[in-house]
Amino acid sequence: MMSRVAYSLLAALLIAPLPALADPMAVTPLTILSDEASHPFTVEIADDPEEIAFGLMERETLDAGTGMLFEFVQPREPAMYMKNTLIPLDMLFIAVDGTIEMIARNTVPGSLRTISPGVPVKGVLEINGGVAAELGIEPGDKVVHPIFGNTDLLETE
Repeated sequence: MMSRVAYSLLAALLIAPLPALADPMAVTPLTILSDEASHPFTVEIADDPEEIAFGLMERETLDAGTGMLFEFVQPREPAMYMKNTLIPLDMLFIAVDGTIEMIARNTVPGSLRTISPGVPVKGVLEINGGVAAELGIEPGDKVVHPIFGNTDLLETE
């Protein structure tokens, strides 16, 4: 037989509100326009401080054609690093209008070296290391996504 204390504890557990689960990151399409080519990706959006701080840490793989887009409310000069990141990444630093300002290619997993473009940017796109070179993506190319307000660029293709 259960004691009154045990019943009270069980009842409290059953009626107590469960802690809110963290909202999953939004997943959206993104396109990089490079020369005459269009490169589609599916990206997770890191737009709150916790998501931005954690990024792609602890992931053992990143599927082809995917990535993570870090969105900053106000343009800022980010200081990115690879702490607890297990895979090499290309980091594309993107201006307010979607123009790629700088690419840090094949960043070193686990490195604490700060990676920064030296100028304020609206976002950073992380994709698998080597993909930017493989696709011919260079500074000056355009990243098309709603956070850059430039989705009309896809209509003119």
